[in-house]
Amino acid sequence: MGRLLSCGIVEDPLDALEERITKLRAQVREAKAAGDHARVKLFRAQLADAERAWNAALEEAPAPPPSPPLLPLREQVHQALTLLGVPTPSRLIVSVNEAFFAGHLSSSQLTSLRRDEERSFRTTPYSRPYYLCAALTADLLAPARGLLAVSTWPLATRIVGPLSSRTDFLTAAIRIAEHIARLEAPGESAYRLLTRMAQNIPGAVDDFDQAVPARVIAAAEAELALHREADQTQRAEAAARATKQLDAVGQFFGAGLKSAARTA
Repeated sequence: MGRLLSCGIVEDPLDALEERITKLRAQVREAKAAGDHARVKLFRAQLADAERAWNAALEEAPAPPPSPPLLPLREQVHQALTLLGVPTPSRLIVSVNEAFFAGHLSSSQLTSLRRDEERSFRTTPYSRPYYLCAALTADLLAPARGLLAVSTWPLATRIVGPLSSRTDFLTAAIRIAEHIARLEAPGESAYRLLTRMAQNIPGAVDDFDQAVPARVIAAAEAELALHREADQTQRAEAAARATKQLDAVGQFFGAGLKSAARTA
């Protein structure tokens, strides 16, 4: 066990021994420089004892707790998308992952990941509980460039129409603000992300101020109310068309342009 210091902190035995070893080495040098062979012998013996004690203490010291393993890439992306709940561009997925989950993603990794997910589904359909898939455009039912979604979401949620870019941005801002409000100690990166988003929502934040979650939610909800109904109608109509025209692969990863034109 460590030695209890006057301030109530227990001193680590390895730290105490390292301090003693350093001091004894200095004393050996001083004694040798002074030509005091008896003291050199004494200090060297004490130094050898201290080093043996250090080795013994090192063997007995408990191992530090292992760092939590980093989630695999697809699980990190799924985690971010689940928080947001809407088709999301790669750059926002990366930002959310950094702000809340301390992971390390890049947009290029996400591009490759979507191709891998489609390849996996084509090879062994439904072998995974979810797939990271494409959002589909409402007009052509083709993959929307740069947008990722989750296969378990309703098809209408995975389709984007003319208003969806704005409604999904507002929804994402609300979800991020709600998540921050639930956290006991949100990090600065989380507030920076919310503030950047709030600057694109009228009334959500004042210039140069840090965003307040409740204010962002209120402002985003107010604008969302103006567009939500029309956007949902467009998405529902496109989803009904996709259900009739596309097979499972197409509903998750989009129709080719020729296929979409042929079935339009």
